[in-house]
Amino acid sequence: MIDSNESIDSIDSIDSINSITEPFAERIWTVDGDRVRMFGIPFDTRMTVVQLAGGGLWIHSPVAATEARVQAVTALGPVAYLIAPNRFHYLFLGAWAERFADAEVWADPALRRRRPGLRIDHDLGPSAPEAWREDLEQVYFGGSAILPETVFFHRVSRTLIVTDVLQNHEPARDGWFARSIKRIAGIVAPDGGVPRDFRLSVRDRGAARRARDAILALDFERLIVTHGRCFEQGARPFVERAFQWLG
Repeated sequence: MIDSNESIDSIDSIDSINSITEPFAERIWTVDGDRVRMFGIPFDTRMTVVQLAGGGLWIHSPVAATEARVQAVTALGPVAYLIAPNRFHYLFLGAWAERFADAEVWADPALRRRRPGLRIDHDLGPSAPEAWREDLEQVYFGGSAILPETVFFHRVSRTLIVTDVLQNHEPARDGWFARSIKRIAGIVAPDGGVPRDFRLSVRDRGAARRARDAILALDFERLIVTHGRCFEQGARPFVERAFQWLG
């Protein structure tokens, strides 16, 4: 999860060579962000860029808007939509919104209440709006008392795009303490999944199961996670196992 200055202790810069867009599949790229620390625990970050059929770019969970990243993204096309998929992933949204004033900002409804000064043009809903319905489906993963989230599915590349509901942190990236904490949370690759604190926050298991079923009904083959190791193929067994706790 990523919160604002209330819980992020610091941001660890990465070399610009790691800031450039990485092709993931057809019409979809990832951009590695800086490491952020929550209560001293480091989290790798990643944003996803999708080129829609009309040519505009759809940006999920923006990372810091460095000049290198902005140039790399704009080389792909015009930025049309900026997405905050839950109420925690907004830290760098404002900078991208200022840089791309014509882009529409879409966010979890709770974020509008949490940060009333942040420009938000539209609230994310239970189904994809007409703006990107041709390219992306979405599922609202409700049930959690603290962190509901919108999960997305990119049709042409068969890629599931998840923020905090699924995590798969690289063990080699952390020291023993942070790695131990993440193991307890159940989010260390290759055996990552739904964080234990998220599971404990689920009060409406029926809503969570409905979201789980909707996600598993999607024809995905790949998985992009914001925190950790992604799957360029064979993602379904990982996702199915991750949701077994729901019964």
